[in-house]
Amino acid sequence: MNIYVGNLSYRMGDGELREVFEAYGEVSSARVISDRETGRSKGFGFVEMPDDNAANEAIEALNGKEVEGRNIRVNEARPREPRQPRSDFNRNF
Repeated sequence: MNIYVGNLSYRMGDGELREVFEAYGEVSSARVISDRETGRSKGFGFVEMPDDNAANEAIEALNGKEVEGRNIRVNEARPREPRQPRSDFNRNF
C-alpha cells in the first residue's frame, strides 16, 4: 500500500521516515519529496508497505502523532491526478 505522509519536519530525510514506519512492518520504500530547484523538503512524502494490514496499522497509529515536533498526517495515498501539459508560449509562432 502506498501511504501519504504530510506535515513532516523539513529536517526529516528518507531514512528517518523509514524508521518511523518500520515499527509497524516491512517498508519497501520511503521518500521525502523535495523541491527540484532548491533541494529543500516540501514537508511531505510517501511510504510503500507491502503488507496492507501493517500499512493500515501504521496509518491508524501515526495519523496525528507528533514526530520531530510536528503532528504528521498519514493516510492512504490517492492516485496522482494527471497533470495538464504546460502551454508553450512560443509554440504557435
